Amino acid sequence: MKQSLQLKLGTQLTMTPQLQQAIRLLQLSTLDLQQEVQAALDNNPMLEADSEEQSVKVDENQPQSEQTPENTTQPVEERELAEGDWDQAIPDELPVDSRWDDIYTNNSGSHELDSSSYERNSTSIGLQDHLRWQLNLTPLSEQDKWIGENLIDGIAPSGLLGTSVQDVATSLSIDEDEVLAVLKAIQQFDPAGCGARDLKECLQLQLQQLPRNTPWLSQAQNIIEKHLDLLGKRDFRQLSRRTRLTEAQLGEAIRLIQTLNPSPGESYGGQEPDYVIPDIVVSRKTLRWHVELNAEITPKIRINDHYASLVKRADNSRDNNFLRDHLQEARWFMKSLQSRHETLLKVANCIVEKQQGFFEEGPEAMRPMVLADVAESIGMHESTISRVTTQKYMLTPRGVFELKYFFSSHVSTDSGEDASSTAIRALIRKLIDAETPRKPLSDNKITLELDKQGIKVARRTVAKYRESMGIPSSSERKRLV
Repeated sequence: MKQSLQLKLGTQLTMTPQLQQAIRLLQLSTLDLQQEVQAALDNNPMLEADSEEQSVKVDENQPQSEQTPENTTQPVEERELAEGDWDQAIPDELPVDSRWDDIYTNNSGSHELDSSSYERNSTSIGLQDHLRWQLNLTPLSEQDKWIGENLIDGIAPSGLLGTSVQDVATSLSIDEDEVLAVLKAIQQFDPAGCGARDLKECLQLQLQQLPRNTPWLSQAQNIIEKHLDLLGKRDFRQLSRRTRLTEAQLGEAIRLIQTLNPSPGESYGGQEPDYVIPDIVVSRKTLRWHVELNAEITPKIRINDHYASLVKRADNSRDNNFLRDHLQEARWFMKSLQSRHETLLKVANCIVEKQQGFFEEGPEAMRPMVLADVAESIGMHESTISRVTTQKYMLTPRGVFELKYFFSSHVSTDSGEDASSTAIRALIRKLIDAETPRKPLSDNKITLELDKQGIKVARRTVAKYRESMGIPSSSERKRLV
C-alpha cells in the first residue's frame, strides 16, 4: 500500500478546560454553585471571599502587643477584668440557698425552646417511632410489647397495617387472638386510625374516637359500615334512598366523613419541604419590569492581592510556578462565574420581554415560546438556553417559577394566532374552579367552552392537561355539599 500526504481543511470545536468549566458552572443550581465556589476557595489560595468588612492588616515585624489597632484597644480596667476572670477560684463551700445561675454564668446563649423548633422536631419524627413511644408507655406484658413491635413494623407509612394478623401470628408461633388483642390496643394510639387493616376500619376507628354527642355521628357510621362503595362512586341518589336520609341530612353526614383522614400516618415522617432560592428577581419599577440577579446568593470572591503580588514574571522556580498556575485558575474561575451571571441575566431579560402578558395578567395570557425563540433573540445555541433554564428560579410578584415554566408548546386557534399550552391549562383550571360541584364539567364540555373562546383542542388533549395538573375526572369531582 503506497503512503501519501494529503492536505485537508476542516473545522472542529475544541473543548478547552476553560470552556468545560464555563459550561459546568452554567448548568449548576444555586446550591451546587455555592458548593463549587466553596471548593474553589478551599483549594485555590489565590481566591478569597470578598466580604464587605475589610480585615485589619497586621505588620509582622511589630511586637504582638503593638499589633492591636487603636480603635479596638480596650480600656485598662476592662482588659484587666477580662484577664482576671479565669483567675477567680471556685469556693469550696457554696451557700445552701444559692442557685446554679447565681454561681455559673451561661454564656452559650438562650436555650429556651420556642414553638417553631418544637414543631420542627415533632414533624420530623417517624410514624414507627411515634407508635413505639406510645407502646412503651402502655401497661402491657413483655410478650405483648414484643407482639406490638412486630405489628408496628408492619404498619405502612399511610398508617394502615400492611400485613395480616394471621401472618404475624404464624411468624411468632402464637395464637391469632393474642395478636388481635395487641392490635386493638395499637388502634387506640395517636394518630387515630393507625393500625387499621383497610380503609373502612380506618374511618370507623376515627369515628369511634369522636364524642358520642357529635352531630350526625350515627349516620356517618352507618354510611361507612354499609354503604362505603356507594359513597366512593358518589352515587348520592342511591345512597340517600338506602340510608333513608334527605339530601340535606345526607350532606351533613358526608361533611362529617370528609373531616376524617384516610391516610393518618402521612402526618408523621414526611419529607422535609424543598426550599427554593430564586436566582432572578423581577420587580415593577417606573412602569416597566426590572430584572436583576439575586444579590444575596451571588458568589462574592476576589483574588488575594497579597499572594498575587508574590508572582514574579521571569522566575521559573517551583514555588513561583505554583502561584502562577493557581493565579491563572483563579482568573478563569472568576471569568466563568461572570459569564454565567451575564448569560443568566440575558436569558431572564428575554423571557420577561416575551412574556409581558404573564406578568401583567397571569398564566392565562402566557404566550407560546420554545428554546429556539430565546436562542435566536440573544444569539446563543439552544443547548446553552437549556442549561441556563434548568434548576434556575425566578421570583416574580406572582410567585416563584422555574425558568422552564415560561416555555410551552404552540396550539392553533381560530384567530390564526398560536396559544400557549400553559395558558390553556390555566383556562381549564379556571373553568373547573367555577363549575357547580353538583354538576361538574366533563372533558367534552370543557372542550366546547374552549371552542367558544376560539381555542381548538381535542377532548383527549383536555384530559391530558387535566391529569397533568392532578385534577380528577368529573365523576370524582362531584360533590353533594
